[in-house]
Amino acid sequence: MDERLDAIFASFKGEKNELIPILQEVQEELGYLPDEAMRQVAHFLRLPESKVFGVATFYARFHLQPRGRHIIRLCCGTACHVRGARKVSDRVKEVLAVEVGQTTGDRKYTFEQVACIGACGLAPVMTIDEKTFGKLTPDRAKEILTSYGDGAEGGRE
Repeated sequence: MDERLDAIFASFKGEKNELIPILQEVQEELGYLPDEAMRQVAHFLRLPESKVFGVATFYARFHLQPRGRHIIRLCCGTACHVRGARKVSDRVKEVLAVEVGQTTGDRKYTFEQVACIGACGLAPVMTIDEKTFGKLTPDRAKEILTSYGDGAEGGRE
């Protein structure tokens, strides 16, 4: 990790206002922001570690834990909530054996809930990476996850 971070740091001046761009590059390189990487960023920028951790935890785009190769996002906005998103969420958690915000042990999936996907007419809706699946039921969500795991190509539903 040290060599990869040194390569990132080499393209910066070490100024405090570079914190967010450096964190973005570190996350892009490593896939998330490990504690040790954030300590090294703090040292490079001559900032307190608490400042770096504070910025990393403030912005939703930064991740402090390894993420899955596939990101599942379940909409929990009003339309999706009214049409059964909670039951769909329960089934996804059951199938993946994770809680919201967690990644499966094999790092294949990360399961997130979001405020709105913007496809209210398809409620309840989830995405896997960039593919959208709508009009979900708990059983349909399980079918999608099962077929997706077998390498079947998903698609807009």
